[in-house]
Amino acid sequence: MTTQAQRAQTLSALHAAPEILRVVNVWDVVSAKAVIALPETKAIATAGHSIAATFGYPDGENIPLELVLDMVGRIVEVAGDLPVTADLDAGFGDAGETVRRAIGVGVVGANVEDRLKPLADSVAAVEAIVRAGESEGVPFALNARTDAFVRAGDRPVEQSIADAIERGRAYLDAGADVVFVPGVLNADVTRQLVEGIGQRKVSVIGLPGALSAAEYEALGVARISYGPTTQRVALTALQDVAKSLYADGVIPEGTRALN
Repeated sequence: MTTQAQRAQTLSALHAAPEILRVVNVWDVVSAKAVIALPETKAIATAGHSIAATFGYPDGENIPLELVLDMVGRIVEVAGDLPVTADLDAGFGDAGETVRRAIGVGVVGANVEDRLKPLADSVAAVEAIVRAGESEGVPFALNARTDAFVRAGDRPVEQSIADAIERGRAYLDAGADVVFVPGVLNADVTRQLVEGIGQRKVSVIGLPGALSAAEYEALGVARISYGPTTQRVALTALQDVAKSLYADGVIPEGTRALN
């Protein structure tokens, strides 16, 4: 069994590797087990939006942190030697303390978003997270998220690119492992972000209309995750089969007993 520090080092190594790290987001133990069972799985990432929805809360730190950490801890238990990186929203009011508590349930990395707060405040949050990892003896792999695109409003894309680069460089200087820039990023924008932030230092989200993982990999992106969309796929399948069953359908052949 690997130590927590070793799992953190593994996650950082996966970020730095030439091959893009593909993490399929999970939201509870059974979804985690389904993904863990695949030999391609190298790390587990939780989706904050999906965990909140599981408990009936809207996204955006409306769910109590205790519920989030309880679920994440349960996922860590079934993940074994696989590193688990958690979505911790904006840090629930105290990013350093929240990460310290997340480390306490076995997490070795996290997304923490800046919500476009003043840069100095956002850098201070990154520094607090890094200190929390150091104090707990875990080289915490922070996927520092900037909302330069998702909260851009109607400003020109060039301004969002420049903002993401400025923030990304500052977060890396403060000790972040990689910089998460969510949004539907085309090849030209992605190329500029990688040039400005660094090869294998940009993390993206796979959304309808975005590039494929292989295309992002060719552009030098470190990691791709899928946020709440994996839960949406699962719920779409559930609703579709329910509609079929109401119409006197049957459970589809080939349904696997994954629970």
